[in-house]
Amino acid sequence: MTEPNHEGRRMIEDAVERRQSRREQWEREGERPLWKNLSMVGALGWLIVTPTLIGVFAGRWLDALLDTGVTFSGALTFLGACLGFWLAWKRMNEE
Repeated sequence: MTEPNHEGRRMIEDAVERRQSRREQWEREGERPLWKNLSMVGALGWLIVTPTLIGVFAGRWLDALLDTGVTFSGALTFLGACLGFWLAWKRMNEE
């Protein structure tokens, strides 16, 4: 006979342990204040907007300089947005 697969049971046990640890942390520290949540939203917004705008302006400048239509504008805007979302993701997982 084959060994029973207990992977599902381990996954549930891990989920329960994570939930318990989060609950204990919440009971110790309490909820974050409103001003801290609002400042986080503002910081995340700037983390996304700033690289995107830098990409827009750099792309427009390169397109005007090289007369390439919207090639660099599109590419650098996309890259700036990707960088901004990556920075925001890193910041969210930091706290």
